[in-house]
Amino acid sequence: MDHASLTSLAALGDATRRRMFELIRQERRPMTREEVADSLGISRKLAAFHLDKLVAAGLLQARYESPTGIRKVGRRPKVYEPADDAVAVSIPERRYGMLADVLTEAVLTETDEESAHDAALRVARRRGETLGRAERERVRPGRLSAERGLTVAAETLAEFGFEPERITPTLMRLRNCPFHPMAAKAPELVCAVNQAFLAGYLHSLGSDKTTAVLAPRPGSCCVELRGEGSAEGSSETGSTCER
Repeated sequence: MDHASLTSLAALGDATRRRMFELIRQERRPMTREEVADSLGISRKLAAFHLDKLVAAGLLQARYESPTGIRKVGRRPKVYEPADDAVAVSIPERRYGMLADVLTEAVLTETDEESAHDAALRVARRRGETLGRAERERVRPGRLSAERGLTVAAETLAEFGFEPERITPTLMRLRNCPFHPMAAKAPELVCAVNQAFLAGYLHSLGSDKTTAVLAPRPGSCCVELRGEGSAEGSSETGSTCER
């Protein structure tokens, strides 16, 4: 791990700073120190101290923003937002090892009848199916409706770093790609592997009323989970996973 990553992790060793970082990531918008202080129940002076520490560690970036509405006289508010590469620190955790295992097994088991790309999708789907079976045995959820299937899936996917976000009862977006920035280098392959893994997981979980769909969206994983009746549009291909 390089020096910059160690510095970032050290900054997050403080519980208050970690809560701040997670809060600003979850809000998905720039926040002032006043907003952060009010959300965490601390003083503005203390919030400013910790926020500036997070900036110094490379986890947040700060800028001055004009107030909305009628322009007020005085200093523009200072706002904080995640730095472009902050997610790579490990919040949420990256899963490079899992992706490497999938690609290695694909190379070793590729048959004459399939391409390397198809082999990778086969292995990824099987890995997802294994995880889904294990989860079904653990939870024993019975018959799963689309809504219940997404609820059960959310806990597991959160552990894998996907940051699931329930948009509607039958639509779950994944705010983070656990394989970024590798996905940025080979989006067609990595996004397809991601989709195959999630499709296999849902199938063996018994959540057949939900599907893993390629749906690229800036700032999110390229895959989202849709249940029957979801109003979202059709799937897309050739997408790019985003952080």
